[in-house]
Amino acid sequence: MTRQRQILLELIDKSGKHLDAETLFQLAREQDPKLNRVTVYRTLKMLKQGGLVDELDLMHLGGDQHYYETRMKQEHAHVICLRCGKVEEFFGEPLQRLRRQVEQNLGFDVLIARTEIGGYCANCQTQRAREMAEAAAESEPNAGEHIQPRQRKG
Repeated sequence: MTRQRQILLELIDKSGKHLDAETLFQLAREQDPKLNRVTVYRTLKMLKQGGLVDELDLMHLGGDQHYYETRMKQEHAHVICLRCGKVEEFFGEPLQRLRRQVEQNLGFDVLIARTEIGGYCANCQTQRAREMAEAAAESEPNAGEHIQPRQRKG
């Protein structure tokens, strides 16, 4: 494995985040200023084909960007906040059960499973509820104003 490949793999593995190619390029350049974008993209493709990294969409919150993580031993779901973009990873028996059901019911040999779940994190739920309450309050007529009925003429 070349030094450049090792740099990228370590960045993906040790960052604790899901990084896109541009961010990986910027971080890798800090370690090796000679590294160029073409090398980063080629290396990501090679690492993906070699089964060392997974390429993720993460609900396309960043547009068409893809994100990378090292291939983990245990499958997990990515839970993405559709408001702030926070990404959590969920590990658990329900994912393993789903895999077994697909294999048994469809006779499918599952090699890889990716699951993405979109919603609102606890913080964004609170902010969203506050904004909805404020919007509702603004749309109500002011308490001190009374609407006078129209008077008929003659």
